[in-house]
Amino acid sequence: MKIPTFLSLINLCCLPVVAQEVPPNVVILYADDMGYGDLGVNHPQSKIPTPNLDKLASEGMRFTDGHSSSGICTPSRYALLTGRFHWRKFHDIVGAFGPPSFDNELTLPAMLKTKGYRTACIGKWHLGWNWKDIMKPDSKAGKGSNRNNPLYQPGDFDWGKPVSGGPLARGFDYYFGDDVPNFPPYAWMENDRVITEPTVQLATPEKPIEGGWECRKGPMVAGWDFFNVVPTLGKRAVKWVEEQKGKDGPFFLYVPFNSPHCPIVPNDEYIGKSKAGKFGDFVVQTDAICGDILKALEVNGFADNTLVIFTADNGAEAYMLERIQNFDHNSSGPYRGMKRDIYEGGHHVPFVVRWPGKVKAGSVNHGLISQVDIMATVAAAVGIEVPAGSAEDSFSQLPTLVGGQPSARNEIVHNTFKDAYVVRRGDWLLVDHPSANGRHAGSARVVPKWYEEKYGYTMSNTPGELFNMAEDPSQKNNLYEKMPEKVAELKALLKQIQAKGQVR
Repeated sequence: MKIPTFLSLINLCCLPVVAQEVPPNVVILYADDMGYGDLGVNHPQSKIPTPNLDKLASEGMRFTDGHSSSGICTPSRYALLTGRFHWRKFHDIVGAFGPPSFDNELTLPAMLKTKGYRTACIGKWHLGWNWKDIMKPDSKAGKGSNRNNPLYQPGDFDWGKPVSGGPLARGFDYYFGDDVPNFPPYAWMENDRVITEPTVQLATPEKPIEGGWECRKGPMVAGWDFFNVVPTLGKRAVKWVEEQKGKDGPFFLYVPFNSPHCPIVPNDEYIGKSKAGKFGDFVVQTDAICGDILKALEVNGFADNTLVIFTADNGAEAYMLERIQNFDHNSSGPYRGMKRDIYEGGHHVPFVVRWPGKVKAGSVNHGLISQVDIMATVAAAVGIEVPAGSAEDSFSQLPTLVGGQPSARNEIVHNTFKDAYVVRRGDWLLVDHPSANGRHAGSARVVPKWYEEKYGYTMSNTPGELFNMAEDPSQKNNLYEKMPEKVAELKALLKQIQAKGQVR
């Protein structure tokens, strides 16, 4: 017998609701370095067509105030999969051959497995493995190295052995990917093993067709083709969806793309498909592969009962400055900053949710939402009660999605680098870090003067910055010195959230 659900009685925190009779499949499509303004439906001035993702938005709810946890990738991925802000544990990315980011945190796939879900991750993991499992005892790897260039050689590893600590240890039944497309090893991995042994060393990569190469030296499979990575991941995701047909029970598919991250390597059929250079073409290709996965859901009979989420790990890389100059395309849209920044451009990202029959088609929501909310929201949608001590920063947004209620979130904390934080309450946002020497607050990047002048930004000499996001979403008018009481209020809020968690 179907139990009725009364949305008016739902607590707006993490408490679950009664699930529908047949729990939905869940698919998360997660772009890499894609700014808010790179999604066509978000940005009328965009020079990049994204028809498949625009269509997804027309079939569901598009959030205009959606955020990743960090302005860089590993922390945001951790936050999405655990429902807790990354800065409670770490700030930086996992380096080449780095250890796992997790200890014993409950993850989204592990939670869903308790409800009988089949789970798969296909794409860029970048959350660490126990690579020491396969390192040979006599290896001299890492001698004279640094975090991003550990100087490992192909012969330092026994590639036939399993590597622990990866996706299978975090609740996924299946994994396929190349871990980090611009970090070694340059090889396909399936589940907990490298499929083909890397026998050569990537030393001096060919020049990419746009932007920086950003590929660290290290072991590589002979003949490794960077242009084939994204298409292969797309085909694997489609194949996995097809394989679910006829199986009992729901599934969870997490597709963390490595695009449009560098190296920027769109295939020939996408060259010239945008008016924003090769990066724009790479976004077009990413959109097309999202379309392939969405089509696979439809043709295999899953679309009507699948909750689909599309978002991105952070804003666009600094090469977006060249696109502004060369193509008049701003990947951050109306927002200030870019990847790594704690200004909006670093973490204000595309965020679309489709769930046919539950989420109103064509709806646009201006409420605040974070990727840390995905875990509690999915738990509520499928009827799971999140255990105490897990997903502590996650708010269920199910009443917003299916009931049209206001967002459950009124406050959020952002961070990329240690000791540089942003706290927001309602319309008010405090950057709790100074900008200095031509650098954005909390960023090591020197910002070109032409960028500041073009958009009317100014560097502040104040200890922090205060903005009213309703009146000034582009963060141009610093009110820090004019409103000391609001600054004090937000500083106190930041300390409270850091120390005790979020008020529910």
